[in-house]
Amino acid sequence: MANYNRTILMGNLTRDPELRYIPSGSAVANLRLAVNRTYKNQNGELKEEVTYVNVVVWGKQAENSNEYLFKGSPVFIEGRLQSRQWETEDGQKRSVLEVVADRVQFMGRKKSGEGEGGYSSDGVKEEAASVSGGTAANSGMTDEDVPF
Repeated sequence: MANYNRTILMGNLTRDPELRYIPSGSAVANLRLAVNRTYKNQNGELKEEVTYVNVVVWGKQAENSNEYLFKGSPVFIEGRLQSRQWETEDGQKRSVLEVVADRVQFMGRKKSGEGEGGYSSDGVKEEAASVSGGTAANSGMTDEDVPF
């Protein structure tokens, strides 16, 4: 039987990214994402459900996420699910299901509130008009326009 592990989420950060470096020097950032779902219940009332997801981002994407994202930032995440288990100092077993991000797309404005559109964590500016076909590649931007 074939297996497939791919997750796509869009939501808002519930806190600022937490950046750290592991002993090898690699950057890792932990994000907490809130994903909202609106639906009608059996009585026809509109309800909202929120799911909170832990996201792990590695390398340059982690550093960029830490620099340009903040609590409340809208983001689009592509990645895979990963389960981790560990034992606490007092012997209790713990586990967590999290998303390991392959791509973090910044959907909102920069931290400073300047500019339109968002930035992907690999430094490519995403134009606000990209929904209608505009991209950073054909927008007339130069290297000086990219904040990295």
